[in-house]
Amino acid sequence: MRADIVAGAHFPDYELTDHTRQRRRLSELQGTDPMILVLSRGHYCPKDHQQHLALAAFYPKIAVAYTKIVTISTDNILESNEFRDAVGAQWTFLSDSGRTVQKDLEIQEYTDPHHDPMIPHTLVLEPGLVIYKIYNGYWFWGRPSPEELWQDLREVTRKVRPDWDLTAPGLRENWEGDKWLSTQNMPRLTWTGEEIMRALAGQRR
Repeated sequence: MRADIVAGAHFPDYELTDHTRQRRRLSELQGTDPMILVLSRGHYCPKDHQQHLALAAFYPKIAVAYTKIVTISTDNILESNEFRDAVGAQWTFLSDSGRTVQKDLEIQEYTDPHHDPMIPHTLVLEPGLVIYKIYNGYWFWGRPSPEELWQDLREVTRKVRPDWDLTAPGLRENWEGDKWLSTQNMPRLTWTGEEIMRALAGQRR
């Protein structure tokens, strides 16, 4: 993995084609929510199937927790759809058949020249594509379990949601004053970076 891709850094805002043949940016898919990003070998790998089956079972909890998930693989569009259908995934799969992400992040799996995939990684991202944690999944046990993702996402959500603790001093007064905090648990796709920073600082709009 490229040396600057570390916790606290911004993950690149790649634009790729999704399984419906639409061009999508990671920032668009994330919105203002935490996100799980899976960099996958693709449809041919049984380890990736097992990881995605576990994520598919975990997905209802991801969805109700206002968290996004995206898979990027070196599969073409047809293979991306077959992979997505095979594991019962309900989230966006992006195709990096041109190896843009693989090359840019310097994660070519050189031990498999036939498939030429990415070294599998799973990243937990804060809003704004800020990296919270990176898991190297070349070996299967390096990949996070749903329980580990739950713990990571708990800490990310605690960090980015101003109303994590409704009993904190001042929150009720803010809510009763302009009802702003009542909207923080609802999906919003129009927050700016400045708004997020003000919210984290405990300021009102």
